[in-house]
Amino acid sequence: MTTLEIRSHHRETVLRWIIAIGVFLVATAFLVLYNAHSAQAAPNPPTPPVAPTPPADILGGGGVNLSINGPNGAPSSSIITLIGITLLSVAPALLLMMTSFTKIFVVLAMTRNALSLPSIPPNQVLAGLALFLTLFIMGPVFVEMNNHGIQPYLHGTISFDDAVTAVSAPLRTFMVAHTRQEDLALMTRAADKANPASPDSVPMLTLIPAFMISELRAAFIIGFVIFIPFLVIDLVVSAALMSMGMMMLPPVMISLPFKILLFILVDGWGLIITSLVNSYRGG
Repeated sequence: MTTLEIRSHHRETVLRWIIAIGVFLVATAFLVLYNAHSAQAAPNPPTPPVAPTPPADILGGGGVNLSINGPNGAPSSSIITLIGITLLSVAPALLLMMTSFTKIFVVLAMTRNALSLPSIPPNQVLAGLALFLTLFIMGPVFVEMNNHGIQPYLHGTISFDDAVTAVSAPLRTFMVAHTRQEDLALMTRAADKANPASPDSVPMLTLIPAFMISELRAAFIIGFVIFIPFLVIDLVVSAALMSMGMMMLPPVMISLPFKILLFILVDGWGLIITSLVNSYRGG
């Protein structure tokens, strides 16, 4: 027998042994699984279903309760932050529509135009002056709003709805005191509503535009009075220039120093601010 034949015989023998061992292992595993399956206990019978438990009445009669206060009755910090961000977003509109800012700013702007100074003082200066005059005039109203509405709500002694009512009451009193009856009637007719029994019963959506109309009317009346002396100066200077044949010279250039001098001599800013502050006294 040659060497090649011997090697081939050995390979066949090894292959046979491998196949035999594989068959033995598969048979052993099958027997083990069969015995384990046979040894399992019979399955338990199914359990009968249990009757469902009726749901508890956790909503108190079907209503939905929403609480924004903390466990101690005071509002949570997240609610305060949300209210603060909301107020900051609507603060410019509230400042323009529900305070004396509109009237003061319009009067100051008309005074600047009467002096023939379209950009002096700049708008930032006029807006800042109007803002601080508004805080000065509205100071008692803001203090009352803080004492009766904001602080009690922050301490948890009143609810949010009561706080809104307490805060809006002083502001409403201020607007009613400085709103003409004619403007209230105008907005009531525009809304196609019946005449209110008293100014205090006018809705806020009707009171706010009526208050703004009254403020603009008062601001234009004050501006008209301010324009009169400066208009007289313009007429005198224009007539003098025409009599001298200097028609090509702009009258504003000559009248501007006289306007500024007159405004300084009569303490114009003091008179205007005093008039504005006094217009809100007694209301």
